[in-house]
Amino acid sequence: MRAAVLGSPVSHSRSPAIHNAGYAAASLAGWEYTAIECDEAGLPGLVESLGPEWAGLSLTMPLKEVALAVAGLVDPFAAAIGAANTLVRRPYGWHAYNTDAPGMVRALLEAGVARTPRLALLGAGGTARAAIAAAASLAADVTVYTRRPAAADELRPVAEALDVELTAAPWSAAAEATTAPVVISTVPKGAADHLATADFSGRPVVFDAIYDPWPTPLAAAAQAAGCPIVSGLDLLLWQAVDQFELFTSAKAPVAAMRAALR
Repeated sequence: MRAAVLGSPVSHSRSPAIHNAGYAAASLAGWEYTAIECDEAGLPGLVESLGPEWAGLSLTMPLKEVALAVAGLVDPFAAAIGAANTLVRRPYGWHAYNTDAPGMVRALLEAGVARTPRLALLGAGGTARAAIAAAASLAADVTVYTRRPAAADELRPVAEALDVELTAAPWSAAAEATTAPVVISTVPKGAADHLATADFSGRPVVFDAIYDPWPTPLAAAAQAAGCPIVSGLDLLLWQAVDQFELFTSAKAPVAAMRAALR
C-alpha cells in the first residue's frame, strides 16, 4: 500500500519520516509513504493516474483548496473550512478531509487549553481557516489581525459556517493580540517578528505555525516570558496522526511518530 505528501515545494517535508516511522511501529509491512512534487494544475491528472495500491494523499501548499475539486466526496468540516489537506481512497472514489483543524485542537489541548473565551489570530491564509475551525471546537470568539484589510472578509464565510464570532483588526494593532488567552500566528516567516517586543505578561498560550526556523522571535519572546508554546511541529504531528488512521484504519503509534519528527 502507498501514500504520499503532495505539494510544491515538497522536498523539505517531514511527513515521510513521520508516517514511515508509524508504519514500522504499527507493523504495517508493505506500506510506503513518499513525497511527490505537484502543483495545482497537475493535481487532477496525478490523482486520476494513481492505481488501487494508493490508500491516501496528504496535501500541502498550494493544493489544499483545489483538492476539494478532485474529490468524489468532501467531508462537511472540510467543506465549511474551504480546504482539505487529506484525500482518502474509498470504494466510491477519493474522500477529502481536513485534519489541520483537529490537529490544532489536539496540539492546544496538549498545551493545556480546554476552552477559551477569545482567540487572537494573526493572518488570514489557509492555516487561518483551520484556526477558525479550531476556535469553534474551543468555543472561542476570534479577533483576526491582517496585513490586507480585505483578507478578513475572505474568512467570514468560514466563521459563519462554523458559528464563530469574527472581529477584524488592522495589522498595525497586532501587538494587542497578546492580551488574548490564546494567540495563533499563521503568517509567513518574518512577518510577526516585530511582536517579539509585545507585552506577554498575561502569559497567553502562543501557537506559531512556523517550524523552520525555530524558535521564531515571536515564540522565543513568549517562551522567555513564561508562556506555554505550541509550534508548527506539534501541528504537523497531530494532523499526521489523524491522516495515518484514515489511511490505514489502524491506531496511530503517536510516540514513534513524535520521535521520528523530533
